[in-house]
Amino acid sequence: MSTRVSNSPRFRSKTITAALAFFFGSLGAHRFYLYGKRDLYGWIHLICTLFGIPGVLLLIFTQRTSALGWVLAVPGAISLFSAFLAAIVYGLRPDEKWDAQFNPQSQQNSRSGWPVIFVVIFSLFIGAMLMMASLAVAIDSYFESSM
Repeated sequence: MSTRVSNSPRFRSKTITAALAFFFGSLGAHRFYLYGKRDLYGWIHLICTLFGIPGVLLLIFTQRTSALGWVLAVPGAISLFSAFLAAIVYGLRPDEKWDAQFNPQSQQNSRSGWPVIFVVIFSLFIGAMLMMASLAVAIDSYFESSM
């Protein structure tokens, strides 16, 4: 299970990668786009999300009192937050460095523009909002359970 880029001349778009990380990153879509179906980290994203969904549902149904719900929800949350972070990191990488890493033998050059900027802005905004909301719920749950 390697995360190396194959030597195929397939062009990998920075815009598509950032958008995949933003919309479907918790499912590992950006990793599978860049590295293929054998990427270990892409599968880890997918598995963590599949554990996280029932965890969040369990927390909702038990009003945040289920220890199993917290255990299952945390990997899903980490996958989601890391996907937003990946969208930001990929989007902010200079085109020359992107092409040197992901398109070394391709005849095309990346020319990212406003779509990538909007993906980065939305990733930062939504990721920060979700992080603050998650921290507020976790801290609230902690103090409610200690009383």
